[in-house]
Amino acid sequence: MDVRFREVDPFNCWIWLRFASPPSQGERNYVDGIFDSWYVIGRLGGFNAENLQVHEEGADLSWMAYDNDEADSVMPALMHNMGQLEYQAEWGRCWVDMGTSDGVGIDVLINALRQLDTDVVQIEELLIGGVNEDWPVEDHPDSLFPSGG
Repeated sequence: MDVRFREVDPFNCWIWLRFASPPSQGERNYVDGIFDSWYVIGRLGGFNAENLQVHEEGADLSWMAYDNDEADSVMPALMHNMGQLEYQAEWGRCWVDMGTSDGVGIDVLINALRQLDTDVVQIEELLIGGVNEDWPVEDHPDSLFPSGG
């Protein structure tokens, strides 16, 4: 799976997937599940690089002291909105407003899609940002989760 970034506006970002062939309904269900789960974790503030205490601790987590005061002191990093996944032939796309969530969220999505590419459905290309000339986009598509959740 080739991963490429185009112009990225975190508040109005299209994510594009190009499959080797049009995905079956079962394959679409896997892709939809990844995006839905990714959005929920982002909406709940899971993609906050300012609070990665466990990651920064290293390999030995036994008896780690988690600092709740440090966690409380960072600015929330909340994903704001996501549209429905759409499919057209071998393409899929999804609109997101990543809000104040960090790039770590995009890394998580890339990692999940790379594993999906290995295990379930062949994804030729993942494009973050930009538009495709042959598939016009709306400025603000309908939200998958109206009223933010």
